[in-house]
Order: sequence, then C-alpha cells, then structure tokens
Amino acid sequence: MITMKDVIKEGHPTLRSVAKEVEIPASKEDKETLRKMMEFLHNSQNPETAEKYGLRPGIGLAAPQINVNKRMIAVLVNDENGNLHEYALYNPKIVSHSVEMTQLENGEGCLSVDRDVPGLVPRYARITVQATSIDEEEISIRLKGLTAIVFQHEIDHLNGIMFYDRIVENNDPFKKSIPSSFK
Repeated sequence: MITMKDVIKEGHPTLRSVAKEVEIPASKEDKETLRKMMEFLHNSQNPETAEKYGLRPGIGLAAPQINVNKRMIAVLVNDENGNLHEYALYNPKIVSHSVEMTQLENGEGCLSVDRDVPGLVPRYARITVQATSIDEEEISIRLKGLTAIVFQHEIDHLNGIMFYDRIVENNDPFKKSIPSSFK
C-alpha cells in the first residue's frame, strides 16, 4: 500500500526528470505499481482510511511522485457536474488542446509539495489525451474543466515540471476559473 512516506517531495531529482515510456505489454511490476497508485487515490479520498494512515487527499498521482521514473498516472476526480473520472494510464500524452485557457481560482496544490504556493496556474480548458489503459487498450479521452486540469498537472510530472513552474504573476481577468471547491 502506498502511503505519504512513499510520496517524494519537491527538491527530489526524480521530480525534475523526464519519465521513461512504459513498454507495452506492461510488466507485472508496472501493472502492480499503477494499481497501487489508483488504490492510494481511493484510500486518500476515504476519510476513515486517510485518517488511519495519515494520507493527504489526492485526485491525481504520477509515478515519478513515488520515485518511479515511468510514464504512468492515476486520476480519480469528480468533475463540476459530479461525474466520476477514474483513469490508470500508461504513456499519456496530450494530442490536442483548446485555445481557451482556464485555472483553479485559488491555485493548485500537489502531494509532493508540503506548502501553499500562491498563484494561478494557466491550463488549457479542453484537451484530448491518448494513452494505454491499465487493461492495455489504446484510448483517446476528451476532457474539460477540472478533469483536464488534473491531467495536465499529472502529465507535467512526467516531464519534470512542477505546477508552480507555470504560475503567472499577473492574472488575466478574462480567463475562466474553476471554483476552488473542486480543487
């Protein structure tokens, strides 16, 4: 079981590395790692389990955050309409995006960052991601709003980019913000 002691913190060199592609078919070890990443998100969102094991609630996790330098992400998030999005993916990549930008109105947070970092993080409002599912199916997913933001945050981790690298100092009032209640 993954716990907070397995999540590496900012300053660790793996968080600044470009993760390696996962060979498909995935190894037994890679499948187990991705399964445990999703299990962590479920556990972290369960108040009793989170309290018992001292887990911070998470809606996304990238393999580099647990010091596995491979292109794997897990996402477990309810969108603005209450729809659950659950993905455990190998080699995700953004293949198209909107011109329109958005951001979380109170900024972003990260399981690998134990401090508040003020500032807005501009993200594409809509993206299309291609990846291989944990069941090794090639998939293409169209995402918008909060779910698109989470995917961009996690894919950034695969490229050695932290959310605060993207913070803009002067906020554009014409950009659409996602309410922080979805943060």
